Amino acid sequence: MSDSSVQAESEPITIPRRLDPEDAQLALQRLQSILRRQEVVEALALRQYEEDSRSNLLEGLLHRQHENEIRAIINDLHPSDIAFILESLPVQERQAVWQLVSAEHDADVLLEIDDWARESLIESMDHQDLVAATGTMDADEIADLAADLPADVIAEVQKGLTDEERAQLLEAMGYPEDTVGAIMDFEMVRVREDVTLEVVLRYLRRLQELPDHTDQIFVVDRDDKLQGTLQLSTLLVREPDNLVSKVMTTDYLTLNPLDSDADAAGAFERYDLVSAPVTDDQGRLIGRVTIAEVVDVIQEDSQEQALSRAGLQEEDIFAPVMDALRNRAPWLFVNLCTAATASLIASRFEDTVSHIVILAFLMSIVAGIGGNSGNQTMTMIIRALAVGRVTGSNAWQLVKREMSVTFLVGLCGSVVAAAFAWAISGSLAIAAVMMAAMICNMLIGAALGVLIPMLRDRFGKDPAMGSSVLLTFATDSLGFFVFLGLATVFLI
Repeated sequence: MSDSSVQAESEPITIPRRLDPEDAQLALQRLQSILRRQEVVEALALRQYEEDSRSNLLEGLLHRQHENEIRAIINDLHPSDIAFILESLPVQERQAVWQLVSAEHDADVLLEIDDWARESLIESMDHQDLVAATGTMDADEIADLAADLPADVIAEVQKGLTDEERAQLLEAMGYPEDTVGAIMDFEMVRVREDVTLEVVLRYLRRLQELPDHTDQIFVVDRDDKLQGTLQLSTLLVREPDNLVSKVMTTDYLTLNPLDSDADAAGAFERYDLVSAPVTDDQGRLIGRVTIAEVVDVIQEDSQEQALSRAGLQEEDIFAPVMDALRNRAPWLFVNLCTAATASLIASRFEDTVSHIVILAFLMSIVAGIGGNSGNQTMTMIIRALAVGRVTGSNAWQLVKREMSVTFLVGLCGSVVAAAFAWAISGSLAIAAVMMAAMICNMLIGAALGVLIPMLRDRFGKDPAMGSSVLLTFATDSLGFFVFLGLATVFLI
């Protein structure tokens, strides 16, 4: 038997595992099944042997068996899939499964998991486990978790960093949240412009690996001031004896650490970037932003915007009831007050409604259509604000455009609504009032759909926060007022 055959038999064959989001879904279902089975079996064992010492022994054996099954499932997954599963479990089960995750995944999972779930994981870890997990992270990654980590853990981790890494950590922690400085990393390749491509290639071969998402090398001078960028594709296809200065690109985007991360995300989308350098006010290269961080920013902004429109903040879906109450109650109370105001306005027209009862059924249509029209406009404006397309100079133009579009849509829709009102009431006067009120309320909704988010943005507030609640209040209250007011004037 040849040596190669012996080696082939003695060494295990590693089969690459294909990443698939469905694997995480299936793993979650299997874990939930094991956890439910564990609860049932332990409850039965305790009931059967509640006065017998065999109960503890049986419970221990079953518990270890289930833990081994969970370990086999969870530790075979990608850290992002592990994070997804932990986010999908109640707090107690999340912490129990987290204890079974291999230590080699701890750092990656803590970085991948959402903030609201990360807090419960950190609470269940002791000091040494936290130090071990964060000790393997880069400075920018530690800075991402700094707000959730105990101060003594941060202090001990800093002791294990080099002077350069410690300076990078302090710098990253010093930038405000939602800025480029808070999401930039410090791993990048720098070269001088007076060397050849052959020298650059030899330098790269000495590295163990390139930083993630490296599509370009940054060309700096002796003071670390950025001079240009060298694309990897250029490095590979150009002659090795070319100087970097001859083939580097001087037309590139730079970011400032105090720039908004949303603005950076917009730049990445506009210019199809994979990475971008971050320079200080003197033009010195201090870091870079990659597409990985930008995707996270886009996803977080999208989630926050969806929650904000309902007046919510991000919360643990398995958090205690009181925590959820504090998150949801304020804007629900505001909604209750606005609904009460709308009802109060409607009650002022009690005589009108008592004379023409059919109005009570039709006025909800006017309010609902006005709210839906305003929501369409508001969604467009919030999106435009997010990507920076709305400015002070084009605000009035947007208002006029939305009013024109809404008037035309309202005119068509109000004809259908008037026909419906005439069909069920048999009165052309009621149909005419219905048509006029519907157009007016849709115009009100469109105007407020533009003005509410723009005014909130002008005063430094989240344009999406509670905007739908405020819009609904206006379209309901004014819709009832316009419809019943017109009915009082022309029908009574």
